[in-house]
Amino acid sequence: MLFHVRMDVAIPHDLDPAARDELVATEKARALELQRTGVWRHLWRVVGRYSNISVFDVPSNDELHGILSSLPLYPFMTIQVTPLATHPSARPVPTEFRPG
Repeated sequence: MLFHVRMDVAIPHDLDPAARDELVATEKARALELQRTGVWRHLWRVVGRYSNISVFDVPSNDELHGILSSLPLYPFMTIQVTPLATHPSARPVPTEFRPG
């Protein structure tokens, strides 16, 4: 199943800078791991915000919840999830398609 996920991040300003740097580095490593496995299919930055729009490919709502709650920045995120379905007028997109 494909899911459109928006993640807005709000790390507290009073968090120790070293702890913040470690948290962000750990988040990046986890995101890269999920992208390599094909679960986190697409990741785009929202311009001007500490936010992203992503597409996840997982078998169930529960699995997506488990993945999102495993992210190191999860406690500081507001997340919106929209399940996606194939549109009857959509043309096939090559699997190697990667937006620039």
